[in-house]
Amino acid sequence: MRGISCISIMNERLEITFQVALDLIYEMKLASIKSTILMDSFMIDQLDKVDIAISDRLQRDGKLSNVKLAEQLSLSEASCWRKQRRLEECGVIEGYQAILNRKKLGLGVMAFVQISCTDHSEEATALFEKIIQSAPQVLSCHNTTGEADFLLEVVARDLDSYSRFVEKVLRKLPGVSSIRSNLSLRELKATHRLPVTELLSL
Repeated sequence: MRGISCISIMNERLEITFQVALDLIYEMKLASIKSTILMDSFMIDQLDKVDIAISDRLQRDGKLSNVKLAEQLSLSEASCWRKQRRLEECGVIEGYQAILNRKKLGLGVMAFVQISCTDHSEEATALFEKIIQSAPQVLSCHNTTGEADFLLEVVARDLDSYSRFVEKVLRKLPGVSSIRSNLSLRELKATHRLPVTELLSL
């Protein structure tokens, strides 16, 4: 009887331990879901003046060290690092990269291309997006209002290269009914900087 009692007690302890483990896993999953929801719902009203200042300075100089950034904003290095890390985790800061001069790399042609489509099926749209995403000549693609369905920003070495791209890539896109190219004669302004300092006046 004593042996049976010991086994019973051990089983109860195992059941309790197993239940605790299940509860812990549940809590961890719940915390992960809550964290994901929090990041997805990160809104502009959650940014303070320091967050905006950090974002603005880093988009102007992505190589700015945490030490110099903290010094410019009169913050402690730890506080500055935490805020920058939070901006990265919430997706406000998506990454850091060098900005290249396209003309010095021999990409002398820039075109803004309007594309109209007749086939708007899910399959055709998915294939269209896949081809555009894989084309390095396309810097950006927007689904727009107006007469055309898409507006593309395309770069090429010269007019011959651009013409080949149109014939071999754009004209073979599914469901395309018309392509209208507008070539840039002179670039007056080109920047990736967002007017984040204007958010301070909202």
